[in-house]
Amino acid sequence: MIEWRDEGVVLAVRRHGETSVIVEVFTHGHGRHAGVVRGGISRRMTPHLQPGGQVAVTWKARLEDHLGAFAVEPLRSRAHVMADPMALAGLTAMTAMLSSLLPEREAHGYLYAESLALFDRIGTDPRWPLAYLHWEVSLLEELGFGLDLSACAVTGSPDDLIYVSPKTGRAVSRQGAGEWAGRLLPLPQCLLGQSSLDYAEIGEGLATTGHFLTKIAAELSDRPLPAARERFLDRLAKRAAQEAPPF
Repeated sequence: MIEWRDEGVVLAVRRHGETSVIVEVFTHGHGRHAGVVRGGISRRMTPHLQPGGQVAVTWKARLEDHLGAFAVEPLRSRAHVMADPMALAGLTAMTAMLSSLLPEREAHGYLYAESLALFDRIGTDPRWPLAYLHWEVSLLEELGFGLDLSACAVTGSPDDLIYVSPKTGRAVSRQGAGEWAGRLLPLPQCLLGQSSLDYAEIGEGLATTGHFLTKIAAELSDRPLPAARERFLDRLAKRAAQEAPPF
C-alpha cells in the first residue's frame, strides 16, 4: 500500500458511481493529482469539495499508477468569491487552466506558491486582476515557454518596448518593429510591471499571454483553452468599459 499526505487546492470534481466523486487537487509536493472520495456527494462533503477550496488530503493506493482514494480534510473555503461575479470568474479560470494544462503528478512548487497567493487575493485585494496576468506569465514559464521582455529582440535596447514576437515571445521595440508592427502582439506596460490597475491594459496583456497558452494547449491536447478563461476575459472587458471615461 502506498500512502502520502499533502495540502492543496481543489481544481475539479466529477461524479463517480452513485455516492463517490473523483477529485482533482493541485498540491505542493505531488502536483496535479486525482483520487476517489468515497461519499463525496454527501451534504457534509459537498461544500468542502468546491473548486478553489483548500484541503489536506491523504492519498492511498495499492500501486503507484492506480487512481487511488483521497481522505479529505477541509482547511479553508474561498466561497466569499460567490458574491463577486468577476472574482468567481477569475477563480474558476485559474482552476480550469491548472486542470487543463499541468501534467499529472508532477510537482511545481514555485507555481503552487504563486497560485496559492493569488487564490487568497482574489475577491479581497482590488489589484488581483493584475496579479492574475502575472500568474499567467508564470504559468507559461512553468510550461516551458517563458516570455523574454528584458530587451528588444532586434536592436538589443531595453527602451520603448511595445510589442512581443508571436513566435519567440521576445519583446520588440517601436524602432525594431518597423514594417512588421502589424504582425506583432501588444506589450502593455502592465506586463513590464510599470502600470497601475488598468482593466483595458490587463486585457491586452491577457491577449498576449493567451496567444502562447493557446499554442501550448493545442500541443498538449489539441484542444482550446478552457471556456472559463474566456468568460473571465468577458467579465474583465465589461469592467474596463465601465471604468473607461465617457469622452
